[in-house]
Amino acid sequence: MIITMDLIQLADRMEHVHSDIRGELFHLANKMQREGTPVLKLNTGNPAAFGFPLPDSIKNAIEGRAHEAVAYCDFQGMPAAREAIIRYERSKGIQGIEPDDVFIGNGVSEVVNFALMPLLNPGDEVLIPTPSYSLWGNTVLLAGAKPVFYRCDEQSGWNPDIADIKKKVSSRTRAMVIINPNNPTGVLYSTEVLQQLIEVAREHNLIIFSDEIYDRLVMDGLEHISTAKLAPDLTVITMNGLSKSHSLCGYRCGWMVISGPRSRTEEYRKGIVQLTSLRLCSNALAQLVIPAALEDMETPAAMVRPGGRLFEQRKATIETLDKIEGISYVKNVAAFYLFPKLDVKKFNITNDKQFARDLLTEAKILIVPGSGFDWPDPDHFRIVMLPEAGELRAAMERMGNFLDGYKQK
Repeated sequence: MIITMDLIQLADRMEHVHSDIRGELFHLANKMQREGTPVLKLNTGNPAAFGFPLPDSIKNAIEGRAHEAVAYCDFQGMPAAREAIIRYERSKGIQGIEPDDVFIGNGVSEVVNFALMPLLNPGDEVLIPTPSYSLWGNTVLLAGAKPVFYRCDEQSGWNPDIADIKKKVSSRTRAMVIINPNNPTGVLYSTEVLQQLIEVAREHNLIIFSDEIYDRLVMDGLEHISTAKLAPDLTVITMNGLSKSHSLCGYRCGWMVISGPRSRTEEYRKGIVQLTSLRLCSNALAQLVIPAALEDMETPAAMVRPGGRLFEQRKATIETLDKIEGISYVKNVAAFYLFPKLDVKKFNITNDKQFARDLLTEAKILIVPGSGFDWPDPDHFRIVMLPEAGELRAAMERMGNFLDGYKQK
């Protein structure tokens, strides 16, 4: 007897989910490398992959302590780690928070899931910036809700368009996402911009999710301001972690802190507790290093001051891009990303994914096109400025040579 088995179909909820950072072009780049073609991968913000070392503070914090992380720990996180997070977030001016307000996860990616799933019902809406890190929009989709993208305006330094946000608030809007410093633009929002965003949330009774993972990687003498510091009367969920500032992407160590009126979030917190309890605990070994990392502000500071790797790599990138006709950009002041604009008329570009594919196959450089960050037009792409300065200069020169005479077919 022959049994015919139906093909297993993809769930409907996956229809609009996309993962361009490690998507089709990433797999093509891997294939090229396996076949012996060198490819410079500028698709992922993964510092250790580009030679950023494990900080001494982390080595010392974990040495001889592996036995402390063998058993499951508290589902919210180790007490010492949560206390260190509270000290850090209080130092940034966030008021009224206690260790019980902290939930530690396997990277910010996991705590975003924990924050959104207990909140959203089918048909609910969440305001998300465009461009933005696509995790946010994808997680909203997976929760059965609708991401509504508010435009950030390149002409005003990639600041959010407040008028556009106000037009997009509806009766189904539950929350607003703020990514500051922004990924992919590397822009830092001023107090005035944050206050305008907060006022929209206050007027419409919205929860604010504030993604601040790059807050310790700010350049040019500027200072990051936490959203929650400016909105003690609102429910703000601040997201942060160690992946970028201490080059610990593989440790998967992120957290969220719930601030604002406790009475407003009691029921919502029950859902977060349920989800975090289901996975028992996050990586306990990584939690051991949180107190030491948050005492070690020199490691990230050294990267972004003149002479530091991130500062010099940015300089190398923009100096070389300035020589390429048909590319413009807003200079980043935080993180390690640039989001250049292409002259689509000059290059006849109608499909940014095709541009990225052509760049990969011809110049052997892997980037993520703007559509990977929910940008609606085919005119942008993200550069990860993590290779050494000399390698970035050479890569940008190759990009310039590729673009010289390029016309998309």
